[in-house]
Amino acid sequence: MGTMLGKLMGKLFGGGPGKASAPADPVEYNGYEIVADPISNGGQFNVAGTIRKNFPDGLKEHRFIRADTHSSRDDAAGHSVQKARQLIDEQGDRLFR
Repeated sequence: MGTMLGKLMGKLFGGGPGKASAPADPVEYNGYEIVADPISNGGQFNVAGTIRKNFPDGLKEHRFIRADTHSSRDDAAGHSVQKARQLIDEQGDRLFR
């Protein structure tokens, strides 16, 4: 069981073979930077990415991963940006607490 958990954690947090290719180019949205980074998962791609914002005390990041899947990386990347915009609209700077 420990090995299974390790593989799952590796896929979720960027290690191992589940990681897709390089992240997409950043997208600016209301003072935030969104980087879509879908995760390859058994022939599908999970919606995932990073939301960044510069603060007086430095850059802060919020990584998100969703269960939503798409058959193409491009579709998952587009949905990742859409999901990030929704998170920003709903939570704003609270994302970084």
